[in-house]
Amino acid sequence: MEQSAQQAQQLDHLASAPAPGGSPFAAFGMPGLGGPPAAAPPEPRPILELDGEEREDELDALSDWVDDFLLPVYGAEVTTAAPWCLKWQEHDDVVAWLHALWLAYQQHKDPEAGLSGLFVWHRDFLTHAVAAIRASGGPLSACMTSPDRPAHRLLPGPPPSARTETASTAESAGTAEPDEPTS
Repeated sequence: MEQSAQQAQQLDHLASAPAPGGSPFAAFGMPGLGGPPAAAPPEPRPILELDGEEREDELDALSDWVDDFLLPVYGAEVTTAAPWCLKWQEHDDVVAWLHALWLAYQQHKDPEAGLSGLFVWHRDFLTHAVAAIRASGGPLSACMTSPDRPAHRLLPGPPPSARTETASTAESAGTAEPDEPTS
């Protein structure tokens, strides 16, 4: 009986004490029920949309991840079938691929991704990205194909479309083409 009385006193005390954080549901991750709303995490932006110092900082962090984690673990051998470039940061398409891969890695290693998060990253992101980046005809195909012969060359991209070229010619001549054809 004495133990029951003590438990009743404890329950009365807990029921009358204010909840930590102002909400009895805050401990369950339910801020909308009496607590302040949780701040939304910043939305990631593609690295090619960043400018100046913001881009440099993101590229530095990406380079650390690529050099310290990705290459030692998943770099494999450099061959003609799997080229690499020591100056990969100068290949915008490679930077974009690796940045997207890094963002996906950060998301999938988070505990909220669950126990299979990193498996999903390997299956859905890593394999595809590495195959695209290091393809024999891919963006690094003119670069290093043998560790004994380091090389770096940016391949020329396609020329602008005829529509873009026509519009820029018309703008430089001072006349703009009509939006719709007149017939």
